[in-house]
Amino acid sequence: MPLTDNRMPTLQGKYKVLHSDGKGESNHFFTDAGVPTTFLLTSLYWDNFIYFGMGPKKGPDGKLVITFPIDDKKLAWIAAEDIGKCAYGIFKKDDEFTGKTVAISGENLTGAQIAAVFTEVLGHEVRYNSVTPEVYRAFGFPGADTLGNMFQFLRDFEDYCCGVRNPNFTRSLNPSLQSFKMWLTQNKSAIPLEAAASTPNYANGL
Repeated sequence: MPLTDNRMPTLQGKYKVLHSDGKGESNHFFTDAGVPTTFLLTSLYWDNFIYFGMGPKKGPDGKLVITFPIDDKKLAWIAAEDIGKCAYGIFKKDDEFTGKTVAISGENLTGAQIAAVFTEVLGHEVRYNSVTPEVYRAFGFPGADTLGNMFQFLRDFEDYCCGVRNPNFTRSLNPSLQSFKMWLTQNKSAIPLEAAASTPNYANGL
């Protein structure tokens, strides 16, 4: 997005989505060096539900909720361990992907679909709470501004972001690719479900 696009704030004077734009800035080091390179575009990590506070949180009414500023749009997700397996699959293809950009995803899901899988696997109702990017950026936790921008970008450009991340293609690189239900079934005991008041919440702002 050009900096003149006012749909989201510009951060540090030159970024829309700081951590994504910063990665894009570094690509030229590989192309300038002239080394054989494949650029691998990953997706959101399901592991963030464990380690980054994006998992369900109990609100004041005791109900579990996940909160994202994406309306009814889909997000591309993947298990962190599957990224390495996909990279290995690329290496096994020899030069097929040299000079190309490869995008991977384990599954592309809406907030409501994510909540439904949580409900099924955890055995507790989990609701999806949709907020605006402006509200999300105002939650005030560290990185709320860049994450708010990131989610807004993924929402506004869903056709592109999910369109280039095809789980069927990803499975051709990594036949053991996990769906969200598979991953959550394996990791449900690690999902923290503390009440919102007792733990920092880096995703829900409750």
